[in-house]
Amino acid sequence: MNKNYYAILMAGGVGSRFWPVSTTDFPKQFHDMLGTGETLIQKTFARLSQIIPKENILILTNESYNDIVLEQLPSVKQEQIILEPAMRNTAPCILYASLKIEKKNPNAVVLVAPSDHWIEDEMQFISNIQHSFDFCESQDNLMTLGILPTFPNTGYGYIEYDKLDSRPVKKVIQFREKPDYATARQFIQSRNFLWNAGIFIWSIKSILNAFQIFQPEMYQHFLRGYEAYNTDEEKTFIAENYPLAENISIDYAILEKAQNVFVMSATFDWNDLGTWGSLYDKLPKDINNNAVVNANVFLENASHNIIRTEGKKLVVIDGLNDFIVVDKEHVLLIYPKSKEQDIKKIVAKLK
Repeated sequence: MNKNYYAILMAGGVGSRFWPVSTTDFPKQFHDMLGTGETLIQKTFARLSQIIPKENILILTNESYNDIVLEQLPSVKQEQIILEPAMRNTAPCILYASLKIEKKNPNAVVLVAPSDHWIEDEMQFISNIQHSFDFCESQDNLMTLGILPTFPNTGYGYIEYDKLDSRPVKKVIQFREKPDYATARQFIQSRNFLWNAGIFIWSIKSILNAFQIFQPEMYQHFLRGYEAYNTDEEKTFIAENYPLAENISIDYAILEKAQNVFVMSATFDWNDLGTWGSLYDKLPKDINNNAVVNANVFLENASHNIIRTEGKKLVVIDGLNDFIVVDKEHVLLIYPKSKEQDIKKIVAKLK
């Protein structure tokens, strides 16, 4: 296994649209959302371990989740967990992790990936990552994996690429924000747009060079702690300085500005598992298209529902269609699938 291969596993999100299962104290990446016996972060870590040495996989998460990570990933050492003392979006944490990696191995090639995505056909995933590592290892490239759209989704950002480029890895023209439905249809009809999956690959030299060019203040801010990184002094420096970093995504900070960004269309099945509806799409269904996780059910005149409980609770339903039914401890959620994006607003109101 190549010792220059590294991964930054993003595991700090809250996943509020999966409430009441996903909460601030225990978010979705630490749950077995699919009923497989493994949590999402466990499945992701095992997948990446097929191509990246386990000791080179860094877990980037909020400091309040440190103990959960250690419990769920027993092969991970404390020094592999990078703790954010404050939420500052993806650019600061990627820069911080990249400087730590660069200090250990300036020849590193890095995969940045979310910890909570569903990926099928892992052989194709590994093949895509290997191709990406090869593409970035000796060239000054920033690369992302895009997903071929299957419908005009308004919940994802899109990547526009050069349709005249016949290579498997294509030059990115621009990143596009989450569109309205009409714009999303235009994207798909153009046949040179991919969904932005938030999976990135680059050499450590290339990404740090990009930060120096496009985010010089942020780069200098984190560079001041270089001598402390990977030592006992690191925690003090980060506690004092991390909250002062700009709150900005890697897309805005780097990728939308750089001219050396490329994309490859992924050849594996992918879902970001961002909502109950996206989870429903990936679960097995009964004859009436009901998806059931951890529940015993008695259903009449019920179809297209997703039903999830704890402890194999018996659920009896009659006359319910296209609903989310989730039971967790002291909360019972019964909510239309068509309004699933509003769950995040409901959580905010309840707080």
